[in-house]
Amino acid sequence: MTTVLIAGGGIGGVAAALGVAQAGHHAVVLERNAQFTELGAGIQLGPNAFRALDRLGVMEGVHQGAVFVDALTLMDGVTGERITHLPLTGEFRARYGYPYAVVHRVDLYTALLDACRAYETIDLRTDSAVVRYQFDGDEVLVELVSGEIVRGDALIGADGIRSTVRAQLLADGEPRVSGHTIYRSVIPIESVPDEMRWNSVTLWAAPKRHVVHYPIAGGKFLNLAATVDNAATEVVTGRPVDRDLVLDTFASMAATTRAFIDLGRDWRTWVLCDRDPVRRWTDRRVVLLGDAAHPMLQYAAQGACMALEDAVSLRDLLEPGEVDFPLVFERFNDLRADRTGWVQQVSRAIGEQVYHPDGAEARERNTSLGAHTVTRLFELVDELYQEPVPSMPLA
Repeated sequence: MTTVLIAGGGIGGVAAALGVAQAGHHAVVLERNAQFTELGAGIQLGPNAFRALDRLGVMEGVHQGAVFVDALTLMDGVTGERITHLPLTGEFRARYGYPYAVVHRVDLYTALLDACRAYETIDLRTDSAVVRYQFDGDEVLVELVSGEIVRGDALIGADGIRSTVRAQLLADGEPRVSGHTIYRSVIPIESVPDEMRWNSVTLWAAPKRHVVHYPIAGGKFLNLAATVDNAATEVVTGRPVDRDLVLDTFASMAATTRAFIDLGRDWRTWVLCDRDPVRRWTDRRVVLLGDAAHPMLQYAAQGACMALEDAVSLRDLLEPGEVDFPLVFERFNDLRADRTGWVQQVSRAIGEQVYHPDGAEARERNTSLGAHTVTRLFELVDELYQEPVPSMPLA
């Protein structure tokens, strides 16, 4: 049995640990914080995410807190009119084999973490921030901030968009600041009027801004996210923000959109970041996974989904006993780089071409998407959700 060290105990890290253990190996998760936890609110899980969760054996655990929404709905955030509507029930589930749901991020994380805790071959270590790695023959030596050296046969960098492992492996600097600021609020459902308890993921698109809302945590809360392209340059993570600022920022939107925004309390703000796709994220016995490898904007709702796909793909390449990690990691990189790079690019394009256009471009979007049949809408998302998913080369 080999030992695989995993830097980072977020969704990607614990999913990777679960895959490593299922493949018959010992996983050591090195989490920088004092406890294993996940920040954030709502998260959307497409059929590709549920397919990965099923293969990891945790789908039922995620189902318990999930809300299986009826549709994805795109609204014109200026006129208040519906642009298009993708049903997510019968035909959708039959086509992709799995559902589309929204969950509280903690519910997804807890299901993965509980599954890890059931394995004696998974060690979950807190207060273990990774500083650097080096090679010693057929081993990887990881230095922690405490000065401790942890030895393993391989290292997976799953330590997020500002990955320490990536910084050493690729030396490609800080993430790209998108210029988009997001404001988030989670509202108890009892504070939401009955007529506003829509069982859908609803997005209101307007020039340089959009608003998304959907129920989470088994319908106990409404997740509300409002994003503006305000050319922000400073990295902000979870900073409390005044409610009046949010109301003023989205005051030009349709009345119904403003009514949803008005429900929000205890707003927090982030400035969104990503990176350009890269072709290679492996170094002999070290490989990147999830946001450390391919961080993306939220607009395709695929960040966590790609990390879960990564974990399953890597698990399927590992076999019990001795492992040629350089070869396995090269194959993993080859299998995942085109697909994840494509999704990174799609995520950016959706923000520019679907969520934020103005004037003639917005009218063209409304006309084009509004004319699509349900079958055509399915075809637009087939690349994300069907299995097997053909890879697309990076531009």
